[in-house]
Amino acid sequence: MMEILKKTNINFVGKRYYAFLFSGILVTLGIIAFIFIFMGRANLGIDFAGGTMIQGSFEKPMRIGQIRDALSRNGYGDADITELKAREVPYFFMIRLKSTAETGSKVANEVMDVLKKEFPDNNFRKDSVDEVGPAVGKILQQQARLAVLIALAGILVYIWIRFDFRFGVAATIATFHDVLAVLGIMFILHKEITLLIVTALLTLAGYSLTDTVVVYDRIRENLKLFRKKGDFAGTINASINEVLSRTIITGGGTLLAVLSVFIFAGEVVHDFALALILGILVGTYSSWFVAAPIVLEWEKWSPKRFK
Repeated sequence: MMEILKKTNINFVGKRYYAFLFSGILVTLGIIAFIFIFMGRANLGIDFAGGTMIQGSFEKPMRIGQIRDALSRNGYGDADITELKAREVPYFFMIRLKSTAETGSKVANEVMDVLKKEFPDNNFRKDSVDEVGPAVGKILQQQARLAVLIALAGILVYIWIRFDFRFGVAATIATFHDVLAVLGIMFILHKEITLLIVTALLTLAGYSLTDTVVVYDRIRENLKLFRKKGDFAGTINASINEVLSRTIITGGGTLLAVLSVFIFAGEVVHDFALALILGILVGTYSSWFVAAPIVLEWEKWSPKRFK
């Protein structure tokens, strides 16, 4: 009903080797990030590393720098402090500290004592305290990896049933590519890896799959028209160009919604929204330059072709 672009004739598959090179860099970053996360050397949140998160508010104006200096003087220099301005209560802060099993249960009380001592005229009222032990963090890491693998396996089976095996493998590779690419970028940006980021990765896997299925569906329809000519690359190019407007409308609309969350929703979901923004961009790119071209390469080197 709404035509954003007139008829286009972009040679997507002709640029696939440049795309494969770019994607190789993104996937390499993702693999490096995964290895560092597995070794516990990434910026892991308390969900995975174990630690304490304290939320509360001051009665009078307070700056992050003042809190950080006060905690540093008392041995908590690694504290991560965030002001939650979206809250109805003013001067509301979230203090996160990574801790060990021995000190985890004591951290909250010690931090409260430090704040009381450093700011005697500005009372800090504790709203909530969340503690995660290192053992629980490791279990959550294992479950997060398992969740991603199950999602990818489900994608393979779904596309295999709906189309055929080569499409299923290509879609799984493209989705795995998207997850690793976003994970690698978040790692390079030194963003904290939490369960919320894992949620974002699973979300973008579903989003990327939806866009890929649209392209695959058009390829399947066009194969009935162009297959006799033996121009499989031309069929893929025509299919991507035909759904280009649809992809831009869908991606653009979703991007506007996620940008609103990124800008206005506050610090708590800031990284979650950033991961989704990266996922939308990478997912759209992979539908054009990764998922469909992989099917072409499969067709090109398939044993049936030589027979």
